Amino acid sequence: MGIRIDSPIVALTKKIYTKKAVIGVIGLGYVGLPLALEITSKDFQVIGFDKDHGKIDKLKAGHSYIADISNAIIHKAVTEEKFEPANDFSKLAHADVIIICVPTPTTADGAPNISYIEEAAIAIQQNISTNTLIILESTTYPGTTEQIVQPILEKSNFVIGQDIFLAYSPERVDPGNVSFSVSNTPKVVGGITEACLEVSKLFYETALNTNVFTVTSPKIAEMEKLLENTFRQINIALVNELSRICHKMDIDVWEVIEAASTKPYGFMPFTPGPGVGGHCIPVDPKYLSWASQQHGIPATLIEAADRINDSMPSFVVDRLNRYLVAQNKKLDEAEIVVIGVAYKPNINDFRESPALQVIDELKRAQCELKIVDPFIESFTIKEEVFNTVLLTETLVQKADAVLILTNHKNIDYALIDQQAALIFDTRNTHFLFKNEKYYKL
Repeated sequence: MGIRIDSPIVALTKKIYTKKAVIGVIGLGYVGLPLALEITSKDFQVIGFDKDHGKIDKLKAGHSYIADISNAIIHKAVTEEKFEPANDFSKLAHADVIIICVPTPTTADGAPNISYIEEAAIAIQQNISTNTLIILESTTYPGTTEQIVQPILEKSNFVIGQDIFLAYSPERVDPGNVSFSVSNTPKVVGGITEACLEVSKLFYETALNTNVFTVTSPKIAEMEKLLENTFRQINIALVNELSRICHKMDIDVWEVIEAASTKPYGFMPFTPGPGVGGHCIPVDPKYLSWASQQHGIPATLIEAADRINDSMPSFVVDRLNRYLVAQNKKLDEAEIVVIGVAYKPNINDFRESPALQVIDELKRAQCELKIVDPFIESFTIKEEVFNTVLLTETLVQKADAVLILTNHKNIDYALIDQQAALIFDTRNTHFLFKNEKYYKL
């Protein structure tokens, strides 16, 4: 028996294909907002949902809170009525496609915190109508779509795969990446049923105009995202450990990596640093480790990599202290200029940034700190507010050391090179440094 021409999947696919479908995006952070704006650029109408009234007010006024999204892009989408920021979740009833892009942090003991996913699913269930596609994009452990989201949606008495459609497609946003965005990064999709998969694939091909790789289940898609970021976590831990070994052996780890990178096969370069940060690398492997433990399998390698990366901020502080002592300066008497708070260059995102732990340890050591980050005006550590300052010649001249934690492009490294009494560079920022007291991680 063929599909009825008035069936939900036919009606929904027609709306998507003709770009008459209204798209709802729940969560307007570093994942949801770029996605919502990209979809509007393909001539879809998008309603963006977020519980944060401050974010909604800024967006309605045409103001961005993400460094690589301009005010002009938001203003254009809002004034042309292609993008409607909202915190009234009853408007989900107007959406034909709903994408969940909410945070998935961990609890204090490292277990998954999927409460935001559950809240989003409940809001959808309370407002959903037939002919609706729901896609979860938040990174999570395998089984979340089928074991958590699906049962909540089924309370609506709609049949998934017939009345409504459910799929998982992991976000692949890389803040600050100028080469790859949501529009040219392939999407991986796994649906609850074949119909769910088909309509999800059509949606992404139409709304993002990108390649879509389909997999046989949401679990596959959920697991592949954890593999992506655990792969990075483990390899970063490897070079972080190598940097410590090389330091003891008086070997330049950066030159070692550069030399190894000449091999055209079987090697992929990773670089050491003061730790790992952001919304993915410090968190996602913990989801995989937790899921592994639930099935009685110890995640030995993943947990070892976590320990190495988590120890790097303290290692950085210890190294800095040793360099100061060699200059007859105690850490608690030193004035340190810290370059960078963000977890990666040229963005204003400092979630889970290793710089926060480094700064906290230096503060507890009673250093006098001057913090420079052109993308961040202020930040909070343990309820204490820190304000950043401008990099000036006087600032550098007065400092006992300059500690580079983030390799932002718009920093006057020549000034630092010429005026700093001591430079400790954890990012191999500037190979042209000629300062005699220049040290690399």
